[in-house]
This record gives sequence, C-alpha cells and structure tokens, in this order.
Amino acid sequence: MKGTRLGFGLLLCMAVTVGFRGAPVWAAAEKPNILLIMVDNLGYGELGVYGGGALRGAPTPHIDHLAAEGMRLTNFNVEPQCTPSRSALMTGRHPIRSGTTKVVWGMLYGLTQWEKTLAELLSEQGYATGMFGKWHLGDTVGRFPTDQGFDEWYGIANTTDEAQYSTQFQYDAEVGLKPFIQQARRGEVPENVMPYNLSVRREIDTELTRRAIDFMQRKRTSEQPFFAFVPLTQVHLPTLPHPDFAGVTGYGDFADSVVEMDHHVGDLLDTVEKLGIRDNTIVIFASDNGPEEVPAYHGTSGYWRGHYFTALEGSLRAPFIIRWPARVPVGKVSNDIVHITDLLPTFARAAGYSVPEDRLIDGVDQSELFFTPEGRSVREGFPVYNGDELYAYKWRDWKVHFVELNSMFGAPQKLNIPHIYNVIRDPKEDFNIAPDATWVLPVVMSRVIDFQQTLAKEPPIMLGTPDPYRPARDPG
Repeated sequence: MKGTRLGFGLLLCMAVTVGFRGAPVWAAAEKPNILLIMVDNLGYGELGVYGGGALRGAPTPHIDHLAAEGMRLTNFNVEPQCTPSRSALMTGRHPIRSGTTKVVWGMLYGLTQWEKTLAELLSEQGYATGMFGKWHLGDTVGRFPTDQGFDEWYGIANTTDEAQYSTQFQYDAEVGLKPFIQQARRGEVPENVMPYNLSVRREIDTELTRRAIDFMQRKRTSEQPFFAFVPLTQVHLPTLPHPDFAGVTGYGDFADSVVEMDHHVGDLLDTVEKLGIRDNTIVIFASDNGPEEVPAYHGTSGYWRGHYFTALEGSLRAPFIIRWPARVPVGKVSNDIVHITDLLPTFARAAGYSVPEDRLIDGVDQSELFFTPEGRSVREGFPVYNGDELYAYKWRDWKVHFVELNSMFGAPQKLNIPHIYNVIRDPKEDFNIAPDATWVLPVVMSRVIDFQQTLAKEPPIMLGTPDPYRPARDPG
C-alpha cells in the first residue's frame, strides 16, 4: 500500500490531466479523503437550497452552506428504490445487471461477491473504509458491508421501517423478524448490538454521526486517507426525531427530523474543519431516493411530481451537493443530467483506482462537469427500471414512459403506445405530447435497444443468485 500511495503521489505531482477538453489538472500531494453522506428518501423539495427549508418549516442552514461552498446539481438522478440506488452507487452499474433491482422478503438478495464495490476499489488504494448507517445490499454472511470492502461497519443491514415491526398489530415475536443494529470489522460475522425498535430508531442517527466522527478522528491521527460512508436513516419512515429535536420546529415529526438531519451534517462538516483536512476532503451530500408517500411521513418532491417506486421526476431527481476546495467550482449549479452510477468512475483518478474493465460499467466520468467552471455533463440519458421492468427512458429534456405508475400504491399501467413528456415545458409530467413529438420515439428506442443488447452481451445476475458467482459470458 505504501508503494502504491507513493506512486500515486508522484503521478499527481506530474500533473496528469483527464483526457478530454477542459478537464482539470490534478496537482494534489496526497489522496483526498472522501466523506459521503447519503440520506434516505429526502425529496427534492425539502432543503432550503432546493426551495424548501423554512418554507417546509424546517430550515437546513448547514446543508445550504455546504452548497454555497461547492457545487449543486439540479438534475442528479437515482433509482426508484433504496436497494437499486445503493447498488448503483457502489458498483457504477445499473442494478438490472447486478440482480439488485428489488428486495423480495424471504429470498437471498444483495450484491454478489463478484461485484466490485467503491469501497473495495478505495481499500485497494490504501484507504481506510468505514460505514456508519443503512446498507440494504445484503443481510447474509458474505454480503454485509465488511464483506464488500469496508474495514468497519455499524448500522442496520436492511431498512428503517423494520423498527416498527415489534409494535405493529398482532406482531408475533415467535415468527416475526427481529431487526437489530449490528456491527462488524472486515472478515467478521456481524454481532447484534441492540434491537432496532421505535425508541432506538429515534436515536440511531446521533450514534451513527458520533461513530463517523470517531472514525475520521482516528484516521486523521494515523494520517491514512479515509472513505467515510455515512448513510443516515432520516428521513425514511417512521420519520421520528431524536428526543432532543422533538418539537423544535412546531411543525411535527417530519420537520423536526429534517432539522435533526441538518444538525448531524453540520457536526460532520465541523469535524472536517477541526481536523484541518477541509482542503483535501471531498464532501458529498446526496439522497438515495425521492420522497416517502405514506401519509404520516410523506415528503415533497418540490418542483417535480411523484414519489419513489415510480419513474416520475420526483422519484428520480434527488439533492446532490459536492465540495472539494480549489477543485470543485464554488457556487456552481448545473442542470445537466448526472446519474448515481457516475460517481464511481468520476472519482477514480482522484483516488488512484482503475475502473474495472472485466465487466460493463454504466457510469461515466463526470470530471469535466465537477471540476471545471464551464464543464458540462457527458451524459444525455439513462434507462429507468423499476424492479426488473423498463418503465421509462430519460433523454435530454424528454421522458418516454413505457409503463406508467403515479403512486407506489397504484397499479402499473403498461402502455400500448409510449407516453412522451418534456420535463422543461411540463415538469409534472401531466401532458402526454406523443402525437406532437413522435420524432423522439425512434431516437429513444435506438438507445433502449443499445442498452438491451448490452444485457445480452453480459447476461444480468438474477435476484437470488448465490455466491460464488461467475459471469456467463465475457463482456469483451
């Protein structure tokens, strides 16, 4: 690892440039730390800097300030569900390839060990890797975070709504699932720390933040570059604030929870400052999905329409903010399309890892967009799968729906003729203008066919596939 780190430092000192127009020249003396904060089901319209904040009864000054110091995306796109988004982040691949498009209770799920995760790539370059929060990419031996590149983990393997189980109607402890907060170090079988119930749910994000801060402090002392992945549980249902934040807004549990979330982000950012590592730390704040739709805990997608589990813009567009002083342009706002798969290839050069070449990677290198003032996205669109079915394709300012679903509680409608929306003219996707925009269909369908051909070239891993897995065909 020491040799690798020295070699990378020399490479950076030689000012290697990214190979396209307008790309940045790297001139750092050491690898950047990475603090990636991912919140759960925070809709586009919740944060102050995205038009919410005080208007939602929940000011978010710390996150808003982070946006002022860095770059904000207004067209950052995720997947319609939690597991697919987290899979796309970790692998740079669309979940349809990885067998991670959904979770079916009672069935083996999660990333196979064959997948190469962001944590594994960073670990191979000498990074200390710690995760503090929700995983949702496997809850069996071989598929926990510490099996997939993380040195240490504290959090929940699955999802926050499991905290409700023990208090739900006629819950039977003899047969019902018993969720736990767990912890492990690399190579260990996770141990149960405490039951995950409603009272613990209120306190978990405070503990996740404390442990993430401790991790950063320890790695600063050891002078080892770190990847701190902090997937907080707020504002996923049940959206219940820590007792210290209950009632602070006067607008109920949801608003109190948003304020709590912003406070924890502030604590993490303050730690970066106090440790003196601000200038060489990439900080990312993002949400994994659009907002909740359950009435008691519903959020807002703001300017857009829809909640997660749909292919509407409100499901796909999520907050994304990045800060890396002297590299990310201060105050830049971009409406160019970026997909969550793009993060893995974008940070390859900065962290010194190579993007895997033995499998199809869907993410694209967005260095020009992120690290130059006038840089633009190199992505024009992407397919939208909900489960294993293609629901839509987003291309430029257009959205073509093949299956329409307006509510996670509704019934999907397979369309005989695709619906076409222009999200600039019609951000709510209310008016199908297919008769007046038929030219879009052959353009989009050619891209759909191209993508489907890649699925034939490298057959997808099926949900429930056990380890060890080996690809059926070489992507070549």
